[in-house]
Amino acid sequence: MAILNFARRNALAPTGEGLAAILDGYSIEVMPRTADKVDDFRALLPAGTRVYIAHIDGTPIDDMVRTAARLIAQGFEVMPHFAARSVPDAATLSDWIARYQGEAGITQGLILAGGIDAARGPFDSSMQLLETGAFDRAGFTHLHVAGHPEGNRDIDPDGSDTMVMAALRWKNAFAARTDAEVAIATQFVFDAAPVIAWADRLKAEGIALPIHVGVAGPAKLQTLIRFAIACGVGASLNVLQKRAMDVSRLVKPYEPTAVLRDLARHRAENPESLIKQAHIFPLGGITAAAHWVSDHSGDT
Repeated sequence: MAILNFARRNALAPTGEGLAAILDGYSIEVMPRTADKVDDFRALLPAGTRVYIAHIDGTPIDDMVRTAARLIAQGFEVMPHFAARSVPDAATLSDWIARYQGEAGITQGLILAGGIDAARGPFDSSMQLLETGAFDRAGFTHLHVAGHPEGNRDIDPDGSDTMVMAALRWKNAFAARTDAEVAIATQFVFDAAPVIAWADRLKAEGIALPIHVGVAGPAKLQTLIRFAIACGVGASLNVLQKRAMDVSRLVKPYEPTAVLRDLARHRAENPESLIKQAHIFPLGGITAAAHWVSDHSGDT
């Protein structure tokens, strides 16, 4: 019955302006503990949806692999995180890859530095993980890397984007020497303008990696402001702060409609843009996020 409900929600989707194109092929993110709360993902997500599995430091690899195997069995593309600073040594990295492949058939990964300050072992950056060659030897077909349209003070404490840009140039060069398809998955944003300007700049500097723009799914405004501050989202935070000043809007859940429409319009007007699709961070819950996408995936 739940799967039938999914189809019915699409059939009754309200009309809008340009959301269907940017939502086509969207991806979404879960953690093992949030995935455990969902009885059957086929009731929420279209078949073949790419599902990232966030590896929060301290999460047992057993839980990660179990979640990956479950999602694969239900017909989804699965892309677990490999957080460099949480990997204690090269042998553990090889073991994790072998377990993901042997127990779940994984051939995709999001490679990132990770959210902890001190590395558990010799790896401090995503580039160091990629340089091991472990993913290429394992035959990974898709390798995604993190993008920060508004900068990242953990990487560039001075507020510039010098190191962030240097890393993207390295990853662009890496894409030319790996058989895997490489793309950028960005931190969540609340305003399209900084992302569009960033994408234009990357292209002007010769970086050709496709961009999957992260947006927050429906959530309480207070929740999003807390996440935005914790994750260092900069210019986009102003959008939330302005919304918070309007008492009538403060009690309503935030929805990513405006930012996605702006991105869709930009992409329609600029077919050669690096911006390709949306990645949903379900900060207000995966069920709410999936239903919102379902309700808007027929919008034109």
